[in-house]
Amino acid sequence: MAKEDSAVLADRLASARLRYFVGRERELALFRRALAGEAGTPTVIVLHGPGGMGKSALLQRFAAEARGAGRPVVGVDARTVGLSPAAFEEAAAEVFVQDNAVLLVDDFERYRDMEEWIRDRFLPRLPAGVLVVVAGRLAPDPLWKADLAWSEALEVVPLRELGPADAAALLTSRGVAPSLHPALLRFAAGHPLALRLAADAATHGNTSADEVFWAPLRPVVDRLLTHLVGKPPSPAHRRALEVCGHVADTTEELLRVVLPDEDATELFAWLRQLSFMRSGPFGVCPYDVVRDALDSDLRWRDPQRYRAMHRAVRRHLVELVRDAPEKEALRAAREFNHIVSRAQWLREFQGGRDEAAVHEEPLRPEDAPALIELTRRVEGEPTSRCVAHWLRRQPEAFHVHRRSGTGQLLGFMAWLRVDALDDETRAADPVTAEAWELVSAMTPPRQGEHLGVARFMVHEENHHRPSRSWDLVRMRIVFELLRAKHCAWSCFVSAEPKFWAPLMTYMGMFQPPGQAVHADRGYGLFCHDWRAARVDEWAEGIDARLLSGAPAVAAGKPKSRLTTLSREESDAAVREALRGWLDPGGLADNPLLRSRLVEELSEGDPVTALRELIGKAVQRLDAHPRTRQLHDVLTMTYHSTSTQDAVARKLNLAFSTYRRHLARALDEVRETVWDWEVHGRIRAEQEPPQGS
Repeated sequence: MAKEDSAVLADRLASARLRYFVGRERELALFRRALAGEAGTPTVIVLHGPGGMGKSALLQRFAAEARGAGRPVVGVDARTVGLSPAAFEEAAAEVFVQDNAVLLVDDFERYRDMEEWIRDRFLPRLPAGVLVVVAGRLAPDPLWKADLAWSEALEVVPLRELGPADAAALLTSRGVAPSLHPALLRFAAGHPLALRLAADAATHGNTSADEVFWAPLRPVVDRLLTHLVGKPPSPAHRRALEVCGHVADTTEELLRVVLPDEDATELFAWLRQLSFMRSGPFGVCPYDVVRDALDSDLRWRDPQRYRAMHRAVRRHLVELVRDAPEKEALRAAREFNHIVSRAQWLREFQGGRDEAAVHEEPLRPEDAPALIELTRRVEGEPTSRCVAHWLRRQPEAFHVHRRSGTGQLLGFMAWLRVDALDDETRAADPVTAEAWELVSAMTPPRQGEHLGVARFMVHEENHHRPSRSWDLVRMRIVFELLRAKHCAWSCFVSAEPKFWAPLMTYMGMFQPPGQAVHADRGYGLFCHDWRAARVDEWAEGIDARLLSGAPAVAAGKPKSRLTTLSREESDAAVREALRGWLDPGGLADNPLLRSRLVEELSEGDPVTALRELIGKAVQRLDAHPRTRQLHDVLTMTYHSTSTQDAVARKLNLAFSTYRRHLARALDEVRETVWDWEVHGRIRAEQEPPQGS
């Protein structure tokens, strides 16, 4: 009776496996051809992929297919069979007495130490009609392919995530409501185990009321990490995994920066051999669901360490964007956007993981007519005339998006630099003209400063909506913002301002109160004043918001307690500071004390900081032969109580020559301080700026 019950239960289990199995059409087709003995098909198939990818389920499906074809099936599961040649031989013994058997070996990575014996001693002794499939987390030893004889008999099949249609079919088979599919698919990224765990949580009522921002409960994340990652060998290895979970790509250099007390070389070597880690052109990265689980776990488990790790990564990336060659800096800008978008609610503003890859290219002269025509189709004739105007004026501002592989033009954006408006531009582009007027009414750009405008963002598909192309737009904007010199304001012109408002608020941008740019066409304007909140302060604000959730209200213009000086005011304040150099009281009311430049140097004593600032600017004159004599003129004039006649005599200069040198020295110092003030940091160039 017990045997009959067991058979009935086995039938039910087999039926359920067939009913819930989805996808893997390519792998099934390969197995069926091999099962039928078609010419050119392998006799040994090696499946490999990280935990939870469905290897065991696929082997069970292969077993059902083989039995259906009348072939005997022999299974060896390394979790229950001893890890020795004798135990393996005993478990697989039946294949030697049936020349048409199918041998299925699961958890093959456990036989890593026996792999050479299995390849060279066991498999060659099998009857010619036996078909073998082994499945494990690790790819087979390269020596399999190095042997030319095996190259004909072997097929290595990496098992990837399910495609969007198959992943949705799995959720449907588990009874998940269609309204929850998008959120669960974003979370699981096609990973079968993650899909099943998410489906179980969703169908048992463990879902958020807000289906768009559905997030897995802790048990789901814990089970994923336990099954896919396991226990790292040491705290250092755990921290390396945490970095991998936060960034898009991990390099040895990044580990060295973020974990300065650890052996980055050893940690990177360990990471790259993990089954759930992929190697790409820019480093290693986990499968998406593993990365998200690692990041979510640290953020929940240790928010303080999460914040510190994030800040270390972010500072490194900002430095790269500012100083690295353009190609590397663009990758760092993409990475910056990735790490500041790790909150679940921000996924709504990112391109889909299943979208085809897109890349950015510089504008080619022959692209211009296509860009104008694309704009005419998508946004209409008036905007196409705007594009034509800026293509003539600033062709270098345009960046074209193409589908990787085919080169198909999908769209473009422009990052315009505006330091003044002439009548032609006002007539050709009323949107940019209105943006200029709006920011000028708040705090106008000063001499030498400009307005940076993210303009057009015209795309054939997903116009002004999230996509891989829009991820490139955000990458370019961050690149331009962090590389910019003398940028007073940045503006983002959006045809969908209501949709993008939460992201813009999160990124430290605001809409001018009661204003819309060219409201009759539905455009909205988001702004940032880089003199009120410069790069470091801006980035720190994003860090703070990263853990606090979606913004409840739109941002307003930040209030700055500091003074934004004009060029004339800065020049006058520098001269006043030089005159008061020897007298602390002489600096007490200097306008530079309320500048952001002095605040950044100050540690509670702005007067000392101002003296240090002027000292650095003067000292730069002494560092270069071109200006060394000017340094002596300036210091002897303002570091003593002597008259100018006496100083000229000490320097052995005619008084007229002395006065000319003094005026030039003042100009050099004024130019240096202004350059630092507008650029937002004390620059490290060896050569002083040319005096005015």
